[in-house]
Amino acid sequence: MLATARTFTLDGIDARPVRVEVDVHRGLPAFSLVGLPDPAVREARERVRAALSNCGFEFPLQRIVVNLAPASLRKAGPGLDLPIAVALLVASGQLEWERLARVAMVGEVALDGSLRSVPGVLAIAEAAREQGCEAIVVPAANGPEAALVGEIETVPLEGLAQLPPLVAGEWAPPRPEPLELPLAPPRGAPDLADLRGQPHLRHALEVAAAGGHSLLMVGPPGAGKSLAAGRMPSILPPLAPEEALEVARIASAAGRLGELPAGRPFRAPHHTVTAAGLVGGGNPPGPGEATLAHRGVLFLDELCEFQREALEALRAPLESGYVSISRAGARRRLPCRFMLLAASNPCPCGRGEGDPECACAPQAVRRYQGRLSGALADRLDVLVPIRQPGAEEISGPPGEPSTVVCERVVEARRRQEARLGPGRCNAEMTPGEARECALDEDAAALLADSYKRNRLSGRAHDRVLRLARTVADLSCLDTIGREQMAQALQLRRRDHV
Repeated sequence: MLATARTFTLDGIDARPVRVEVDVHRGLPAFSLVGLPDPAVREARERVRAALSNCGFEFPLQRIVVNLAPASLRKAGPGLDLPIAVALLVASGQLEWERLARVAMVGEVALDGSLRSVPGVLAIAEAAREQGCEAIVVPAANGPEAALVGEIETVPLEGLAQLPPLVAGEWAPPRPEPLELPLAPPRGAPDLADLRGQPHLRHALEVAAAGGHSLLMVGPPGAGKSLAAGRMPSILPPLAPEEALEVARIASAAGRLGELPAGRPFRAPHHTVTAAGLVGGGNPPGPGEATLAHRGVLFLDELCEFQREALEALRAPLESGYVSISRAGARRRLPCRFMLLAASNPCPCGRGEGDPECACAPQAVRRYQGRLSGALADRLDVLVPIRQPGAEEISGPPGEPSTVVCERVVEARRRQEARLGPGRCNAEMTPGEARECALDEDAAALLADSYKRNRLSGRAHDRVLRLARTVADLSCLDTIGREQMAQALQLRRRDHV
């Protein structure tokens, strides 16, 4: 007999449809699995064999052929265990399920027949809905995740032993409650009020948060760079429900849904991370830190200690908002619309050439700073020099709390969405949109003079316009004036980097 079950396999962070075709016929006992399965899928033969026997089913001692279609798509992960087991039971006549053709299923089968959770269920449930499936059968642990997707029934199962009463209509599991996705950081999260004695840095953080701009902080150790970066999520706008689903989909595909933070993601990889670990890669290609930081913050501490290859891999994603990974026979496009925060020392010793205690040779300083290429630095919107605050400043009163700053940031983002569209900010403006920003005569003259005198690139010209537009949005102005343009040019000064 022949039976077919519907399932999906992860391809990056997307789900691709797969049909599990099981044929049971006379012949010497054998269990063949074809259709480009990876090792985890091939091992399903032994898991399914033991699980069926331990749940009271009969494993057919006949020739069994399992085909995973389409044969040209590589299948990965243990999520195909459940559809293989169900299709085998139907093909051997032990189950009769009229809805089988209209139901998708995914799950890993343990040797005792229980179902274990698998990554990517949120993306799989969304793909099942788009393919017209009426329901999706998932492990009970993945039920709340799958319930986030509307217009499709979620059937959570504890194990294979629940299949007979489910198929016969004698039992149905209760619909799980959808997983709660916190849109904002919880109370008690790190607050910007902890950053004292750094008014210029506080202003730069606010401008960067308001427009979604990338920011580089350069200063000696202990000046507050890491502290400031850790408080950035507290002044960013809360996630929109659609953005929260995007973040959850990526975390689910990477198997990190349980580590999902409240509010926007904040990723801080170590400087020894490879290019593949930063932007994605591997075999099969998977998401990297840049994709895990989608709609959030990617913080690179000790920027000049990162591998040059890894930093250069960020150039295209910073411009396009996605990572394109090409491999032989496969191409993946992963979203990575993140806000880049970076911190660096001015020299290897950290004190800076202007400090009399700095013993770094000029050549060592140039070599150290040269790890940040001009092409990548040109893609950074805000560059902030930081000094070591004095004892009186550190012990002084706290600054504005994050809640107050966040209100101004949210209002500036509202103005940007009204002008650019839902979910967009000034950092995402195209060159054409940036050059359409309204400027008064003094602001235009100041930009033209700076472009000529400082020999700005075309990219830097457009980024200055975006920054000035953000400064104007924070001031609730419709036209960029000379003061806003001057602030934008000051925030992009590179003479200290």
